[in-house]
Amino acid sequence: MSQSVRSVDRALEILLCFTRDEPTRSLTQIAEAINMSKTTVHRLLATLENKRFITRDKTTGLYRLGLRFIEMASLVLQDVELHRWAHPYLQRLLTEFGETVDLSVLDGSHVVYLEVIESPQRLKLAAAVGQRLPASFTASGKALMAYLPEEQIRNILNENLAGRTDPALRSIPEILEDLKRTAERGYAIAEQEYEEGINAVAAPILDTSKYPIASIAIVGPSFRLTADRLPALGESIQEMTKVISSEVGLTALSEIVTKTRPR
Repeated sequence: MSQSVRSVDRALEILLCFTRDEPTRSLTQIAEAINMSKTTVHRLLATLENKRFITRDKTTGLYRLGLRFIEMASLVLQDVELHRWAHPYLQRLLTEFGETVDLSVLDGSHVVYLEVIESPQRLKLAAAVGQRLPASFTASGKALMAYLPEEQIRNILNENLAGRTDPALRSIPEILEDLKRTAERGYAIAEQEYEEGINAVAAPILDTSKYPIASIAIVGPSFRLTADRLPALGESIQEMTKVISSEVGLTALSEIVTKTRPR
């Protein structure tokens, strides 16, 4: 076996040592589980973390699988339970409003789009399945952030705002106030925040502890999704997320959150 193939084999052993019963492991635990030196394991973990297949909790030092797997799984989402239960609800919103509808989850300081159903209209706007966008500047991201602990929100904001010098960029206090209003009304609004000419509105799907599991958004050109139309859309999405919570066990998404939410 060549050195390069051996490295691939060892990296796969590291990934496979994470299980539902043991979703987090320390460097020592990983090394012992696969009978490998900590030096080698540390080097491979650094590579996997850089590629977002592994994430490391900065507080505890524990490793867990990263959401990069979700992006790759988008290629076969038709076989995933998440896709099967989400699609009918998104399709219902598309039929009612005629605009692009999407489902996303939080991955660090970004949102990852798991499902996107494009508008049938000639001019349409849509993220790609698997695409990552800064959470602070999207309706989907703000709908999720509004229900997170403040410390986590500030970490996301610091990462999203780092290096940005946009003249119209809001300050952290202004964004925090926006998130407070989002939590109070139950849905988030983004008016041309990430990209000019695009408006969106989103509401979160919350688990039993009111933690945001995922968000559903409607997005479209600002001349169709006008400011006065967004509240009604937001209320409709919010009602839809309540229906999802009552009709679906949320098993698929809850498992994702169990593995990725901060502790």
